[in-house]
Parts: sequence; structure tokens; C-alpha cells
Amino acid sequence: MSAQPSESRHILVGQSPRTRQVIRLIEKLGKCRWPALLLGETGTGKEVVARSVHNVKASGPFVTVDCSSMVGPLMESELFGHVKGAFTGAANNKFGLLEAANGGTAFFDEIGELALDLQAKLLRVLQEKEFRPVGSVSTRHSDFRIIAATNRDLAAEVEKGTFRRDLYFRLNVVNIRLSPLRERREDIPALINHFLSRVGGNYGVTAEALEVMLSYDWPGNVRELENCVQHMVAVNSGPLLHTADLPSNLQNHLIQKKAQYLMAAVGRESVLGPAALLGANMPGVSALDASQPALLSAPSPMPEPASSIVPLHVLERRAILNALEYTKGDRAIAAHLLGIGRTTLYRKLKEYQLAT
Repeated sequence: MSAQPSESRHILVGQSPRTRQVIRLIEKLGKCRWPALLLGETGTGKEVVARSVHNVKASGPFVTVDCSSMVGPLMESELFGHVKGAFTGAANNKFGLLEAANGGTAFFDEIGELALDLQAKLLRVLQEKEFRPVGSVSTRHSDFRIIAATNRDLAAEVEKGTFRRDLYFRLNVVNIRLSPLRERREDIPALINHFLSRVGGNYGVTAEALEVMLSYDWPGNVRELENCVQHMVAVNSGPLLHTADLPSNLQNHLIQKKAQYLMAAVGRESVLGPAALLGANMPGVSALDASQPALLSAPSPMPEPASSIVPLHVLERRAILNALEYTKGDRAIAAHLLGIGRTTLYRKLKEYQLAT
């Protein structure tokens, strides 16, 4: 909960239609001083948007008020300040965050956590542009633009009586709803490059690792993606980051995704058999590796008659067709399912005249 200078790192990254729409709204809002309400899940970039709106004109300070941490008897002092002797421990006068925001922007992060009594006092400040520090008999003036953010449904909170209706309408002049990352996956490559550019070192991500990151739902949104990139750089000397460098939550996601396709494949594949498909996904083993022909059929205690032996190239072709069918044409996941690299799969597609 402190005034913070504008930082160039706080920029909105992405080219999805929703992101472009938000960028247009930022430009419009930045040219006026209307209140704004930012809605979205945790980690979707609400503070980045708030700073971006402020930076369009960059008039006055940008002050962050973390409502989720404002608990206890001193929270009013944090907002409005206090005078010397107002309470035990008040040895000096103190400026509050709202006075610090005078002439600039006050960003109320997680405003849904603000206590009801403070909601009433904040509403008065927004209406009258004045307040009284704790223990003072005189009023002070502060004129700031308010931007509030929350991951809660404030309209529902109003109906429950946990958020003031009048304050809600005062804040909700313009609202921006930020989409979760799983609904704008096309922004992920640009965000990865943005985070990699911060660490330097010319890092890059392999196509296989990118495929995993694109298929993950990112419950922590952009904040979780940034943490993932930092983890990959920390555990790999680079410059190329691989699937093995992904954090455990994405490793588990990859294992689960493979298992889902394997279950589908085992249920429908009658030529290779379950043991072959499971073996094809063991580390370092490829079902399309001619040096491992035993993995292309289920183990049998007795040699099969020569008449029942299927040529290796036929098995390979069938395996590729089945993998592409199960993955609905997704070659990256099909390659994972088959236990081979995408380059090998592309070569086999061309070899068996399956490439389109």
C-alpha cells in the first residue's frame, strides 16, 4: 500500500481480439478522469491495466491501496492518515494514502475486501473530495481519479449486503472485464517472449514446450505464466528451453493429457494393442523406431505364424493414422502420443504420403 512510480514493465501484451479491445478502452479512459472498475480473475493483469490507464497522461502519482491487507484498527489510518496522539503509538502526524494520491490515481486493488464502514467513508471522499485524518477536527482535500479492481462479483455482493450499492454505482461508471488466459491462448506466445525479454540471454522455447503451454488452462493466469517462464530460465542454462524445464504443474498436465489420449487409443486400437501404445510413450522409446520392432505388437508367449505377421511399415502407417484421428489432426499431440518428435512425424507423413 504505497505510492509507486510508473514502470515501463507494466504494459498490456497480446494481439487477441479481447486484448486489442481492452487496449482501445485504455486509450479512451486515459484521456479522462472517470472512475473505472476492473473485473477479472486473480492474475489477469488488473494492476497492469490500471497503470496503463494512468500512464496515458501520467498526471500526478499512482498510489496502490491493497484492500485485502487492510485489517485491524489501523486500516482507517492507512487510508486517511492520523494526527499525533490520535491513538497509542501515534507519535507523529501521518499522511494517508488518499492524500498521497491527490492529483493522480488511487488504485483500490481487491476493493471487494474493503470493510463496510470504510466503504461509507470512501464514498464521502469520492463525493466531497475531502476527509478527516484520524484524531483530527479539521478536513483535508484530495482530488484523485479512482480505479478499483476485484475478482469478486460485486453486483452479487451488493445483493448480499456485503458491498454498498451507492459505492458500487459510483465506481462502475466504466468497467473493463479482463478475460482469463485460457480464453485468449493466442496471447501466450507474445507473453512468453515479453517475459523472456526481461531476463535477457536470448532464451527461446522449443515447439514442444510451447505446445504444452498453449494447451494448459493457467488457473493463475498471466502471473502463473510469468512464474513458469522464470522457473524454466532458472533450471536451464539455455538458450533453448525444453519440456523437461517446465514446472511440475505443467509436467503433470502433460502426463494427464498423454494418458487421456492413451486411454482413447487403447480402447479403439486393435492392431498395436495396449502394451505397444504404453511402451511407445516410455521415455526414450519410439514405436516408430525400426530398431525396436518388439514394441509394435503386444507380447505373445509363442511366435506367431508367418501368415499373421504384419509388415512394419503397415503398422507404422496405421499408428500414425490412428494418432491423428484421436487427436483430431493435432500433429504436436500425435507426436507426443507416438513417442516421437514432430520432425520425425512430419518425415513419416511424407514417406507414407499422408501429408496434406
